[in-house]
Amino acid sequence: MLIEEGRIKAAFESGVFVLKLCGDVRLTLCATLDTQAQRLAQTPGLKAVMIDLREATNVDSTALGFLAKVAMAVKGRLEQSPTIIVDNPDVRQMLDVMGFARFFTLMEEPLLVHLPDAEEDLPQIPADEEGLRERILEAHRILMHINEHNREQFQPLVEMLESQEPPSSH
Repeated sequence: MLIEEGRIKAAFESGVFVLKLCGDVRLTLCATLDTQAQRLAQTPGLKAVMIDLREATNVDSTALGFLAKVAMAVKGRLEQSPTIIVDNPDVRQMLDVMGFARFFTLMEEPLLVHLPDAEEDLPQIPADEEGLRERILEAHRILMHINEHNREQFQPLVEMLESQEPPSSH
């Protein structure tokens, strides 16, 4: 089976920000997702956030952590929580288990008749090994705060990554 490498597309139109994840979305894309979360937190005129996962075949836990970060970045700024459109039952089940319904509205079809076309591929932001480790750690800490299941699931990984932290140079 050919695994399609993950891509992230984005569009912003009349206050609606659409983030479209395609293919196999893994930690290699987390720097790009992190940048989008930070950018969204500062976007003026933001009315709604839609995350379209209909073309995603897989989303790993690091990428999910940064999707949760996107929700936290806009928390309190939108009238409704960000929406995730997901029709893949495996991806949907993962979102349910991870407790994403607390932060997102999950649906199979977009409510809006017209979603802005997210045709622009976001350039993949490279992350060095240390930057990647820090982002993996941050993503899993975010997931651990969502629910008890995630805390139990990711505690060993977070502890392992924390033990690898270089001594801080203060």
